[in-house]
Amino acid sequence: MKLERSIELYTKGKRNLVGSVNSPVRAFKSVGGVPIFIEKAKGSKIYDVDGNEYIDFVLSYGPMILGHRNSKVERAVEKALKKGYTFGASTEAEIKMAKLVCEAFPGMDKVRFVSSGTEAVFSAIRLARAFTGKNKIIKFSGCYHGHSDALLVAAGSGLATLSIPGSAGVPDEAVKNTLIAEYNNIDSVENHLANNNDIAAVIIEPIAGNMGVVQPTSEFIQELRDLTKASGVLLIVDEVMTGFRSKFGGAQELLGIEADITCLGKVVGGGFPVGAYGARNEIMEMVAPLGNMYQAGTLSGNPIAMACGIATLKELKKQNPYDKFEKTAAFLERELLAAAKEYGIDLQVNRFGSMINPFFTKEKVVDFKSAQTSNTEQFKTFFWKMMEHGVFLPPSQFEAWFLGTAMTKRDIYKVRSAIKIAMKAVAEKKK
Repeated sequence: MKLERSIELYTKGKRNLVGSVNSPVRAFKSVGGVPIFIEKAKGSKIYDVDGNEYIDFVLSYGPMILGHRNSKVERAVEKALKKGYTFGASTEAEIKMAKLVCEAFPGMDKVRFVSSGTEAVFSAIRLARAFTGKNKIIKFSGCYHGHSDALLVAAGSGLATLSIPGSAGVPDEAVKNTLIAEYNNIDSVENHLANNNDIAAVIIEPIAGNMGVVQPTSEFIQELRDLTKASGVLLIVDEVMTGFRSKFGGAQELLGIEADITCLGKVVGGGFPVGAYGARNEIMEMVAPLGNMYQAGTLSGNPIAMACGIATLKELKKQNPYDKFEKTAAFLERELLAAAKEYGIDLQVNRFGSMINPFFTKEKVVDFKSAQTSNTEQFKTFFWKMMEHGVFLPPSQFEAWFLGTAMTKRDIYKVRSAIKIAMKAVAEKKK
């Protein structure tokens, strides 16, 4: 595995790019070494500047669900490009995209497109406050909802990867209305509701993907929905990561709940920057120009992003790959656990739909605290051995792996072989 060109670019980039990256997890801090610089991708494969080929389980952290450069999506983007890049005005594509998204989420009558998941979430929180007339929000430790000030506390993988408990530059005043509860612990939510009468909303990842794929228990998620309804508190479900990854729609439907406000991103952009938030009419009609909750964006509903998103969702609906994802994820779980057992490595595997993550711990992972019992040194060894054998993984113990429709049986068998080699390397280093 050659990395000379990546090392060269990393060194060169440090002069004008912060850390030679534009997002912290790309810096490879938790796994050591230097960041991998990518040159191109096609289908299930991604290629770095040194010519190394990898089966891609990062998939740009989720949006490339159809694989890279899907032919139908690429044609739609090329067609849109020929008409112009951005207009600062409305297009028909926005209407088509809105219909596709609203039809996929029961209880969503209207949607507003923005340019990122972070923007979708902070807009949804502003909307919840406008609708309820209250200020406080409850979030869960380990759940990440973007880097807006009020939510950058106990925020999961990015900060855990860098061992940062919060962020410099976020004043106390910015988080004074943010209350922290424990994932899968309904008592922690009830305590906040009992002691505060100014709570506008509870925000949650339906499947926590930023502490490494953690599912809520059925009792917890149902009690949370019942409790928020009874308390007059809105439930914001952040499906930026989970949207369209377990079914054509959201994880909330599989969990048997319905959000008051849903946040989306990743897959709905198909690889272009898109976020969205949506809800029933009485809530969304608070948003300008219908109401007095102001939110705007020049590039919101960008015509290229809309074309890419529409093509992605149409093709995804046509392929309906969710049974295949389930079988593939189950296969990978068995192989990971079997290899770990063979070499005496403590391992837990969590998965949901097309998301999967192994934790190097003997504890069942049900929240952020249990996720943090993982042996990150073992993950580091595992990560680099997988990379050496052609499997591109997120460079963090606390990030989900993603499956895509372009992955073949041959790819998965190659991954199986790499898993055995990587687990053996972990065991040898353990001695």
